[in-house]
Amino acid sequence: MRSVFKNLCINGKVTDIISENGIISAVCPCGEAGVDFCGKRAYAGLIDIHTHGIGGMDTMDADFGLMAKLYAANGTTTFYPTTMTASHKSIAKVLSAPIPEKGARIGGFHLEGPYINAKYKGAQNKEYVRRPDMSEFADYDNIKLITLAPELDGAIEYINAFGGVVCLGHTDADYDTAVNAARAGAKCLTHTFNAMPPLHHRSPSLIGAAADFDMYVQVICDGKHIHPAVIRILYRLFGPERMILISDSMRATGLPDGVYELGGQTITVKEKTARTADGALAGSTSSLFECVRRAVDFGIPEPEAFKMASETPARLMGLKRGIIKSGYDCDLIVLDDKNEIDTVIINGNIQS
Repeated sequence: MRSVFKNLCINGKVTDIISENGIISAVCPCGEAGVDFCGKRAYAGLIDIHTHGIGGMDTMDADFGLMAKLYAANGTTTFYPTTMTASHKSIAKVLSAPIPEKGARIGGFHLEGPYINAKYKGAQNKEYVRRPDMSEFADYDNIKLITLAPELDGAIEYINAFGGVVCLGHTDADYDTAVNAARAGAKCLTHTFNAMPPLHHRSPSLIGAAADFDMYVQVICDGKHIHPAVIRILYRLFGPERMILISDSMRATGLPDGVYELGGQTITVKEKTARTADGALAGSTSSLFECVRRAVDFGIPEPEAFKMASETPARLMGLKRGIIKSGYDCDLIVLDDKNEIDTVIINGNIQS
């Protein structure tokens, strides 16, 4: 199938995009007829590697049809449904769920736990925290990321053997332990600064190790989890090549304040902030697109804010997406003159 998208503003220049069977074949002015966007700005579709839910739905529900459509409507064209620390049965149900054919694409699954440190459990359920077990999910090849605490017994061996991307999070690891994890193959920090020891001038912890070993850092840019000044510090330290914007969104995203559920726990959302009964932050209620817009508000240049939610996570995950260039998947978001989402294109198809 051939599609032509005309007069899109990309990197400040108005041009056309030709898509062949969902792959960009050319980015240049052409004489063919097509869908005319009249100079509207376009960016690569957003890729959310850490998200629990949206619009009343949660990954642990193991039902992704409507969820995928809602992500697409909010500018996320690829997402990695993120599980909670839960029973083997509950997680296995998610990993066995049917993959929808419409809406945002599922790149694979992200296990946030259950191999975490209960001291930094955050909104995770302490009842199901356990030590790393290579055999537990060995039958599932759709696990593409896992968040674990590297200080646990068996964690370094797990990192060495795991075939996907290992992220360090919900952890009490010190600098040396994080360095050992990086050397074993860990590539990323999960929601940096949250659910981990702070950066201290005599104890640089995971953040110091990530800087020394050129790791990626996930950042929840909702304006609640991290102060804008710290967002700017991370941007200067890791740059758009290593800093990844995530939503860490939960089922209340896009819905009013109220009482919700996350990982079997009651969550109260007040003034768009989600918290557990003991006051811990419980994910965000912001879409990834909203996080990108806040990053721009905090002083990050717009093209680089979008890059940190598209090209950079795509590189981490080994996807040929996230760049508007010949040979890459034709996943796009088009903005209107109010900086809102005008059109979403996935695999070369305009989403309705």
